[in-house]
Amino acid sequence: MVKTPFILRWFLRLLVVAYLVLLVAWPVSLVVRNTFADGFDALAHTFSDPYVVHALKLTAIVAVVSVVINTVFGVTMSLLLVRNTFRGRRILSVLLDIPMSVSPVVVGLALVLVYSPTQGWFGPTLANWGLQVVFSTPGIVMATVFVALPLVIREVVPTLQEVGDEQEWAARSLGANSFQTFTRITLPSIRWAVIYGVVLSLARSLGEYGAVKVVSGNIVGKTQTATLIVEERYQNFDQPTAYATAFLLASAAVACLVVVALLRPKHTAS
Repeated sequence: MVKTPFILRWFLRLLVVAYLVLLVAWPVSLVVRNTFADGFDALAHTFSDPYVVHALKLTAIVAVVSVVINTVFGVTMSLLLVRNTFRGRRILSVLLDIPMSVSPVVVGLALVLVYSPTQGWFGPTLANWGLQVVFSTPGIVMATVFVALPLVIREVVPTLQEVGDEQEWAARSLGANSFQTFTRITLPSIRWAVIYGVVLSLARSLGEYGAVKVVSGNIVGKTQTATLIVEERYQNFDQPTAYATAFLLASAAVACLVVVALLRPKHTAS
């Protein structure tokens, strides 16, 4: 085994640190600094603005609903891909990665073309039933679910492959049914993969912009999410509110990662 020279190791470390500082730490620190440039005035003004509060509430609702859907679907699809052999499994696995390669704006436009109440494939029929998808909360949820679709799956699938199915077969041989096997054997063995997938899905859902902007219509006080209000306030020269809202979104995502890192047992860390 060839040992990397000491100077080269330190150079690579400094290069990685500099890259992270320029790409992540510095921009985020500027948002924090501008948010608290006048103390807590920006945050106080943000929480007193009814449109911003509505956008934050809508973002939270959409994120929670999307995470629940993606968690249930992600765990189910992971079990299907790992524990079953069927024709077309590889194609299905490739299709699940499409949301990571397709632009969110394209996703939003596709949803509009399908569910538009005037010209969409299913929109007019749903409108006759009193259901509106585009330019309403259901459309925002659908767009958010789509863009965060693979995150839980790509965390759970490798874990299922690593733990194997020996304990599951042992439980079945002792008389356990499918539900008991899943809750007592499978789920405990993949719980940290599920949690990390949930955290990533939550962070992605909170920060979604492109698909949501197309599907929601960006209606102030109705379908405007937190990311959209950041853009709207920044362009309208209400920069303190824009910085404060961006700070709240970033804080929520970072808090999720910190909590998971603190709660995760040390012996399970890789």
